[in-house]
Amino acid sequence: MTGRIVLRSFTTLALVIAATVPATSNAVDVRPVFRAGAEFGGDNLTKVSNGDSIHANDGLTIGGGASILTDSKDIQGEVTLSYKFSRISASNGDIDWSVLPLDALVFYRLPKFRLGGGLTYHLSPKLKGGGVASTLNAKYKDALGFVLQADYLFTQRLALGLRYTNVNYKASSIQTSAFATNPPASAKTNGIGIVFSMSF
Repeated sequence: MTGRIVLRSFTTLALVIAATVPATSNAVDVRPVFRAGAEFGGDNLTKVSNGDSIHANDGLTIGGGASILTDSKDIQGEVTLSYKFSRISASNGDIDWSVLPLDALVFYRLPKFRLGGGLTYHLSPKLKGGGVASTLNAKYKDALGFVLQADYLFTQRLALGLRYTNVNYKASSIQTSAFATNPPASAKTNGIGIVFSMSF
C-alpha cells in the first residue's frame, strides 16, 4: 500500500472524529494517547502439530495517537495507529502474525465509564513462517471494519475496558508449509479483547 493511500485512509478516518465535535463547542482538549491490549478469537489462520494456533483476532497491541475531548467533557474521540502481533514459537521454527490497526473511535462519557465505537482500518495483515516453516507466507489485503468498546475510567485520563473487533480479511497471496495448516483465503476477526489507554 502506497504512502499516499495510507494518508488518504487516515484522513478519512480522522474526519469521522472531527464530525462528532458539536458545532456549539467553544474548545476541545487534544492530547496524545497511548494504548495497549490483548485480543483473542476469530477464524483460525494456521495451526501446528503441537496444537498451537493463531486466530485472526489474536495478538498483543501497542500504539498511540490523539485523544479529542469536547469542552462539555461528554464526547471523546480517539484516532490511533497500533502494531498488533502474535507468535507461535518452537525450537525448530516460528510463525508470526502481524497487522497495523488504524482506529477512529467516538465515545460517550459518563462519570466512571465511556461507551463507544467506530471504524478500524487494518493495514498489511500478514502471516510469516521461519525455520522449518519458512515457506509459510500469507498476505491479506488491507481491510475496513468496526470496533465496539466499553471502558471503566479510573481517572479522566486512564481507562481499562473491553472491545469487540469485526474485520473481514481477504488473501492477496498464500504460500503454504508442510509444518502448519494452510491459511484460509478469507478470515473474520469476530473477537474480543482487553484494552488499556492513557492520555497525557
